[in-house]
Amino acid sequence: MTQSDTARTFAELHRPGTPLILYNAWDTGSAKAIAKAGAPAIATGSWSLAHAQGFDDGQDMPLEFALHILARITASVDLPVSFDFEAGYSDDLGTLATNMERVIAAGAVGINFEDRVIGGAGLLAAPIQAERIAALRKAAKSTGVPIFINARCDIFFQGAKPDAHPALMAEAIERAQIYADAGADGLFVPGLVTPELINEICAATSLPVNIMQTGKAPDHQTLADLRVARISHGPSPYLTAMAGVTEAAKAALAL
Repeated sequence: MTQSDTARTFAELHRPGTPLILYNAWDTGSAKAIAKAGAPAIATGSWSLAHAQGFDDGQDMPLEFALHILARITASVDLPVSFDFEAGYSDDLGTLATNMERVIAAGAVGINFEDRVIGGAGLLAAPIQAERIAALRKAAKSTGVPIFINARCDIFFQGAKPDAHPALMAEAIERAQIYADAGADGLFVPGLVTPELINEICAATSLPVNIMQTGKAPDHQTLADLRVARISHGPSPYLTAMAGVTEAAKAALAL
């Protein structure tokens, strides 16, 4: 299939009630291991990608380095690959568009794109983030690849505990509509774990909803019943793998 065909296939995997499950990778080895397990697609996680190479999350890793890893992953697995693009590595719309073209050139058919202020606090104003999403959509159209833009709304991931989440729902739903109008294909709401609120946001937006499974969210079947369309695992796979290496190393180093 062409990259455009693969992008369309990836988009079709987002079915409310039959969610796409993504066990996030951080390099070629982890991507191939996840593919061997029967995964329908591969998605990177920025935290894991950065920490595996000695960087911090939050665009500390140079984009060139991250794109090199992305290109190695897309060349090594015969599956759709989504790239955690963080905030696009630029505040300038022109540079942001160019960066999107580079992500597509590296073989990705999907991205996560977040609205938090990198290196600061809070979220970008929704109209500003909408302009940025529109710039990404325009850049993707120029390449002919209908890349899946998963708009990440970090409103629940800014330190607020679940008890405070009901008061944030109106803004989250408003942002979902604004992002959809700007060209987003999906809505990612990391940190949202309360079943009733997950159900509410799935019902309130036309976008397929992505929930991050960190061990605090409902189980996969419950999320499917709530009409979630995508379940990702964030840094958990990397943390689990590294804990396993540490324990194996302890056993190997013991006299």
